[in-house]
Amino acid sequence: MTPEYKAEKEAAVSYLGGGNIWEINHVTLVAPAAALLWSILQKRQGFFTPYSFPAAVTDFLLNCCAILFAITVYASAPQVLNGLLIIPTVATLLQSATTADRTAKPTLRSAANGKPAESKGKETKSDLDRLPIKPFITTYRGAMMVVTCASILAVDFPVFPRRFAKTEAYGTSLMDMGVGSFVFAAGIVAARQQLKEQHSASRSFFLRLKDSMRHALPLVALGLIRLWTVKGLDYAEHVSEYGVHWNFFFTLSLLSPAIAIIQPILRFIPSYGALAFVIGICIEIFYESYYGIKAYIILSERISGDWLSQNREGVFSFPGYLAIFIAGMGIGMGILTRDSDEDDKKAKAAADAKEKDTMDEDAEWLASVLSGEGEQPKVPKPEKQMKPEFPKTTFFFLVKWTGIWFILAVWAMWLYGPGLFVSRRMANLAYVIWVCAFNSAQLLLFCSIESMLFPDLYTAKDKATERKRGNDATSTVMKAFNRNGLALFLLANLLTGAVNMSMQTLHVSDVTSMVVLVGYMGVICATALILEQYDVSIKL
Repeated sequence: MTPEYKAEKEAAVSYLGGGNIWEINHVTLVAPAAALLWSILQKRQGFFTPYSFPAAVTDFLLNCCAILFAITVYASAPQVLNGLLIIPTVATLLQSATTADRTAKPTLRSAANGKPAESKGKETKSDLDRLPIKPFITTYRGAMMVVTCASILAVDFPVFPRRFAKTEAYGTSLMDMGVGSFVFAAGIVAARQQLKEQHSASRSFFLRLKDSMRHALPLVALGLIRLWTVKGLDYAEHVSEYGVHWNFFFTLSLLSPAIAIIQPILRFIPSYGALAFVIGICIEIFYESYYGIKAYIILSERISGDWLSQNREGVFSFPGYLAIFIAGMGIGMGILTRDSDEDDKKAKAAADAKEKDTMDEDAEWLASVLSGEGEQPKVPKPEKQMKPEFPKTTFFFLVKWTGIWFILAVWAMWLYGPGLFVSRRMANLAYVIWVCAFNSAQLLLFCSIESMLFPDLYTAKDKATERKRGNDATSTVMKAFNRNGLALFLLANLLTGAVNMSMQTLHVSDVTSMVVLVGYMGVICATALILEQYDVSIKL
């Protein structure tokens, strides 16, 4: 890479102001639209069962290529692409099902007589996993990984709009949202361990910290490898993104130890979302209270030998990313559990209350008899009118938190609030709220699709049936991207470097750009499917 072309590459991603929030929303709606079409094809026609080669190609086109085209050639007209996905969805709905509904009433059949087979061990509903694998979460995380992998190479081509690239100081862009979404999704995954610890023996502080450091070390190693590669190969880099030596892997590596350190406090926090908002408020107060801190982060010189000045973006943005991570954990705590757990609790509470009322009535009647008033017939008391309660289900939990984050976003950035500008570089309050509102809304959309088309996913009587229903309702491509997300992200980074070192991406036509990008996504998707086929999980 010549010095002139390196300077041109750096200029292409520097001093950008981003684009419109609503345009980003329109572009990212392609992922739920593709998921809806996939679900309709599976529900009505069983198109992806069995998972043949044509089914895999269709899966790739819907869940990878649709997203890739949305952020490139259809970037200026995402509504058109959404329409192209919605039209066949409606057409499929209007047709009669060509096969028996494979996901509505799945049964386990024996090879001998075709009758439903008994589950081994005579499992009951109480034996089902308390934290089931939910297809809509898999689809959300898979789509997030697809758009992330697509963007990190697409940004190097002219077919990718500059307004979607990371902003310099303030503004909103697709890639700014991608970074925050990656952290938010990581928080959802971390919530699973938190929920498990609530129903098991609590680990000691030092054991928890040890485990978090063990998970952080591979990320530190990846960060060091990236740093050495970029510096050693004289690769073009956007220094103001995280700093001279800092990169996103270092930010990710610090999240788990930070949570382990504050874990004793988290036990007493009733709402992780509220804690994330409070952290964001503290960040904003810090930026507003100390005169010149914003200018220091955005405008000051990078003094040689001063590590903080050279990496100030990575250091000062970490509290904001921690807030996003905690908010993701809060959402995860509410959506990873089984809805029936809440129903069982309410039923048990109602039964206990009824039993208590009956005992009180018996005691009153017995007291009246012993007091000499004579044996009076027991007159049953009128049943108490129960106050209507808001359903405590995953769907309504997401409705609640999407509404909360949306209201906070309107307050903070537009109406009656401080009028804050979003800054990914500082990860300020506005950025935290925007990321949380966007991801909660995306989860709500995917959850709505699942609830409408696969309503019986969690009504199975045994694990095997529930597992089969979940598999039938989940895209294999999305499952593969979700399962080995970090490994595929690393592969995407390596392929991005290889492509940029082998060709001048800024000087190629749109047609050539799309050929390269589709091939690149094909390699990543094929790798993910091979790992899924052989049941391989790469833990980093």
